[in-house]
Amino acid sequence: MHSAIATVTAPLEQDRSAMHRIRSLDDVAIGLDALCAADPRLIAVRSASGPVPLRLSEPGFASLASIIVGQQVSTASASAIFGRLAALANPLTPEALLGADDSLFRQAGLSGGKQRALLAVAEAVKSGLDLTHLCELDAAEAIARLVAVKGIGPWTAQVYLLFAAGHPDIFPDKDVALQTAVGQALGSEPRPGDKALAVIAESWSPWRGVAARLFWAYYRTLRGRDAVPVGSEAA
Repeated sequence: MHSAIATVTAPLEQDRSAMHRIRSLDDVAIGLDALCAADPRLIAVRSASGPVPLRLSEPGFASLASIIVGQQVSTASASAIFGRLAALANPLTPEALLGADDSLFRQAGLSGGKQRALLAVAEAVKSGLDLTHLCELDAAEAIARLVAVKGIGPWTAQVYLLFAAGHPDIFPDKDVALQTAVGQALGSEPRPGDKALAVIAESWSPWRGVAARLFWAYYRTLRGRDAVPVGSEAA
């Protein structure tokens, strides 16, 4: 392994109890400043990445559904499929999906695995899972409640909490785009796997949520197109 990737800086010295959610681009900028001060390797990554998007969504069923739909597909495909789904099930609610037949999901372009995951989430919400309240919980507890739903894995739960809740210290280590971007930026060949990436990202705590946004932006520059999170859970 390249020495650059093996060099792990000490975790950022900040009062975790004082950490606030990522709600604005100002919060992103504060996190980026802290990351670059603690890990100088990220200065070049930040410079090469251009603007780092906020990527904040409204908590709730539609937000989680969009993440499920977008697994392992391009930005354009994710947008097109989710747009069709939202138009066919308008409004996009758990009740609308639970009352739909299979043809709706086929018309939207969803795989069987994603259909089953969406229906499992819809049933869980109908049975009392409060996706908005989850955003106010500690990340570990919120993730545990989400992954208890069949078809929802750690990656989906983490991305939901990053974008819908603005959790500042979550890093989806199973994300292929993040693995590629971190490997390229820090000189690892081949790219780090999820366990290695989790170890690397520990040094960026308590701003791992901003580090994830930074490396997604860096991946965009590498590929010449926008990058959505690309997890490994979708069927």
